[in-house]
Order: sequence, then structure tokens, then C-alpha cells
Amino acid sequence: MTTITYDPNFNLQKIKEYPQHKVLLEEIEGLIKVYKDGHVERPQIVPNVTNKLPLELGVTSSDVVIDRYTNIWARLYVPKILCQGNKLPMLIYFHGGGFCVGSSSWICYHEFLAKLASIANCVIMSVNYRLAPENRLPSAYDDGVKTIVWIRQKVLIGSNEDYWWLNKVNFSNIYLVGDSAGGNIAYNVAIMLRSKIGDLKPITLKGIILIQPFFGGESRTYSEKYTIQPPRSALTLASADTYWRLALPTEVNRDHPWCNPIGKEGNIPGILVCISELDILRDRNLEFCSTLNRVSNKKVVEYVMFKGVGHAFQVLSKSQVAQTRTTELIEQIKGFIS
Repeated sequence: MTTITYDPNFNLQKIKEYPQHKVLLEEIEGLIKVYKDGHVERPQIVPNVTNKLPLELGVTSSDVVIDRYTNIWARLYVPKILCQGNKLPMLIYFHGGGFCVGSSSWICYHEFLAKLASIANCVIMSVNYRLAPENRLPSAYDDGVKTIVWIRQKVLIGSNEDYWWLNKVNFSNIYLVGDSAGGNIAYNVAIMLRSKIGDLKPITLKGIILIQPFFGGESRTYSEKYTIQPPRSALTLASADTYWRLALPTEVNRDHPWCNPIGKEGNIPGILVCISELDILRDRNLEFCSTLNRVSNKKVVEYVMFKGVGHAFQVLSKSQVAQTRTTELIEQIKGFIS
């Protein structure tokens, strides 16, 4: 098994010193603390790593800056192309974390996406978008749209030494992908692209892949109310509610379309939804699929249920069943993009 070296000195953001006397407003234990004065603490529960990868993976990784002003950047994964002259599909990937935590430099995403790029033989751009509550929605959506527009501009200008990877990509075969909150971002970015940007030529958005997409609503589903989660679960009902309070605009509730999509958001490409059987989001994900297919009068959404695993199993669980399901997940994605 390949290993990735963790550099404890690596951090993409400067850590600032703050006084300790604060009034705590919101907390998800081990992940985030939000204080009354606006200060936010995010313990480094998951190590950050550089873009280095083992040679045997056959994948090159590098970081690119999308917008220096807002500090949007992305990590690229480019596999070796076996057949010379062939160009690869590209996945624009958004990490999970309830819109409030997470990073493209987290080791769990670095390992998973490097493996996905290698096995599915695709180029992946993992977007490090702005986080809430400092940047509430739609900031993350805007960052996703800005990334697509940035890619389009680079394609129109043409490749150079810094953007050598452009020559590896088939830009008529682009997919928006994300897990958890990243799945929500991928879906809403697709809607915004259709409504605000329109023609993306020479880029063509072929599909969307949503892995346990983080949606919600004021009314509880059966799986939200009755699926028992262990204390250290990646997502509980209490933590989901906290994420939504921190991420949504302060004047709206969980029935806002960004949280609870109504399924009438416009013409969108085909969607693959990957659902976890033991996830509290299971029923909401199923409802999302059936609603979109019903209002579209055709099957625009297909879904796959992964048995015996919970939320974010592909990046946070090392159990044997999770490893097996992760392999199945990668194969599903590979089939969908090919």
C-alpha cells in the first residue's frame, strides 16, 4: 500500500494568536468553535499534507492559485496517459465539511483523490473554497463558479509551462463532483452556471457526481430521526443543524433552496448520486433523486446505495467494509465518466 508523508510544518494558512477570554456561541466538538466576537477556531483534527505523491501511483500533483485576493486555490491530480494522444475527462471536486471545515490539503482527501485519479484515469482539480461562517453561502458557490470561469479562460489562452496539464484534458468531458457539503456545492454551482453564465464553450459540463450530498430541511426525514450514529460519527443530526446555522445566510431557514432543493432549478446534466445506507442523509438523498426525476419527466438522476457504511466512509473510515465500498465507489465513478 502506498503511503503519503505528512509534513507537520505544512499549513496553507497562517495561525493567529487570540486572547482566550471569549463567549462561545457554537461548537462542534473537535472541529470548530465560533465565538461571539467573530473569532473561529478549527483544531487541526486532520493533518494537512503537501502535494507530494508516491511515484508508484503514477499521478502527478500540483497546487494552483485561482484567486489570490480571496485565497481560492486548487490541488491538481494528473495521471500518466497510457495511450499517447488521448485526453482525459476532468473532475472539478469540492471537499466536504459542512461548509465550515475541511481543506484540499487534508490527507484523507489527498489520498482518496490521488487513488481516484489513478484508477478512473481522469484529471482532478480539488477546489479549496472559502469556509463559513466567515464566508456564508453563497460564497462557496461563487468560488466554484469562479473556478470554472478561470479554467475556461486558461483554455482560451492556451497552455504554457505553468499550465501544462491543460493539454491532458478533454474539456468537452467535464464533471462537477463533491462529497457531503461538496456535493451540495457541485449541484448548486451547476445551477448557477446554467442560469448566470450560460455558454461555457469550449468547456462542456457533461454531468454531476454527488457523494452523500449534504441537503436538509425544516421537517425531519425518517433516517434523520431514527438512524443511530456513534458519538464520533462524521455527521449527526446535531452537527448538521449547527453546520446549517453557520453556513446559511442569517435571515433564512433550512427550507431555503440552497439547503432543501425544490427540484425545479433548471436544465441540468445527468447526475449520479452515491448514497450511504447508514447515513442520516440517506432518505433525504433518495427524496432528492425521486423529486428531480419526477419534475424532469425523465430519468436525469441515477443513484447507487452503498451497504453497511455511513457518512464520508470513503475519506474517514479505515474499516475493511469501508475500503471495499470505496473501491466500489471509485468503479461507479469510473463507469459514469466513461
